[in-house]
Amino acid sequence: MKNGVLHLVLDRVEEGIAVLVGEDGKTYDVPLASLPAGSREGSHVDASSEEDGKPLSFTLISGETGENKERLLRFFSKSEKSAKNKIEPKGSDKMKTKAVRLHSAMDLRLEEIELPEIRDDEILACVISDSICMSSHKAVKQGSAHKRVPDDVEENPVIIGHEFCGRIEKVGAKWADKFKAGDKFVIQPALNYKGSLAAPGYSYKYCGGASEYVIIPPEVMICDCLLPYDGDAFFYGSLAEPMSCIVGGFHANYHVKPGSYHHEMGIVKGGKAAILAGAGPMGLGAADYAVHCDRAPSLLIVTDIDDARLKRAAEIVTPEEAARHGVDLRFVNTASAEDPVAFLREMTGGEGFDDVFVYAPVKSVVETGDGILARDGCLNFFAGPTDPAFSALFNFYNVHYGSTHIVGTSGGNTDDMKESISMMEKGAINPAGMITHIGGLNAYADTVIDLPSIKGAKKLVYTHVTLPLTAIADFGAKAAELAGTPEGDLFADLDAICSAHGGLWCREAEERILRDTAINA
Repeated sequence: MKNGVLHLVLDRVEEGIAVLVGEDGKTYDVPLASLPAGSREGSHVDASSEEDGKPLSFTLISGETGENKERLLRFFSKSEKSAKNKIEPKGSDKMKTKAVRLHSAMDLRLEEIELPEIRDDEILACVISDSICMSSHKAVKQGSAHKRVPDDVEENPVIIGHEFCGRIEKVGAKWADKFKAGDKFVIQPALNYKGSLAAPGYSYKYCGGASEYVIIPPEVMICDCLLPYDGDAFFYGSLAEPMSCIVGGFHANYHVKPGSYHHEMGIVKGGKAAILAGAGPMGLGAADYAVHCDRAPSLLIVTDIDDARLKRAAEIVTPEEAARHGVDLRFVNTASAEDPVAFLREMTGGEGFDDVFVYAPVKSVVETGDGILARDGCLNFFAGPTDPAFSALFNFYNVHYGSTHIVGTSGGNTDDMKESISMMEKGAINPAGMITHIGGLNAYADTVIDLPSIKGAKKLVYTHVTLPLTAIADFGAKAAELAGTPEGDLFADLDAICSAHGGLWCREAEERILRDTAINA
């Protein structure tokens, strides 16, 4: 120690605890959350100190890894024996984190902000992965006009992103009997707390998926929306939220037997179902769930107007796998059909479909969905429009005489998320096929703003990583372009791993991308 400064190197991270090695050969265990944003294995960290040797605050001197780590460890490790010292830094009340915040319509900024010390009814958490939802683009496009975005967002910007998974760092006293540091978690953002539409990723100053660290507000725990997650990869946890929306849609459909006023909830088991505009990421998840849920239809038609998207969809949720579960699954391009309604109804023998899901807010798609409904058919308008005046024609003759009806769903509930997590943990569904792009927090803002024009499906971001948004299919080309650099080596490794897994993102790829951070996968 010189002039009250401890020179340290971050050796490793174990369950949210950073193990630092000092120049005196001693090791110090401190909460990872107390270290500056960007700290990772091999980082050189200085700690200011009081006379008793307890650090007051940490400063990141170097974020280099690899040889730097080995050099510093050799320099600091003057003794084979090192006494462990538990230290509780006071700097946590001014902890800094990088976050992407919404300031106004179409104004997203990647910033470093300070997080206050948590209250007894709050929880500090480390976000590791966040998948980007079209709903975030809609919120950014509308700004304070969006139903979930606060009116004063210009004065109090909010962290965006609501499909996140991570690890708990510190638990307020009120929740100490239910949660502990090191637990992995996911959040159900649709809190519905006291009737409010406020939700993480839309409405909170310190809680959203586009951040390295967040403070989880008490209403999340009060509503039982902080859920334990035991999956082997964080990205699956991120996909639990979009999957819960899909599950909620399937549970929201209903049917009524003639002579009864009782609504039988859910799609018709063994019936005929269609997912219109369904070759995108959410449609893929819906097809996967429809095939493997306990109310699987006997016929499932997935439509789109892009052959490439339909081809990829059929490779991920295969008709062969569906057949093993008693489902006749067909992927259909309706672009060339002169009469899409007649074309699709013919596949049902003219009877129509019991359950129709509309996955694009397009007038013609909604009207096609209405036209293919069977008697007592239920149309689920799943895709949320950005235009408050969006409308489409609906056949009310069929409403009156054929009992056709419509529902709209926007997000799932906690039970839907629990079902999604359970099915993923059991391997019943594999939503990895929803992901087509990977990036770091640096790519988040531009990705959200440009989302409608970026081809592919889900975009997954690792918040402690700096990486351009890159399609999984382009990993090989990116590796060649950056050959001889650490980033090129990373893309080469990711390309090899994903190629070995059928071109899909996977646990091994996640472990590789997190290897050079202070985060344990």
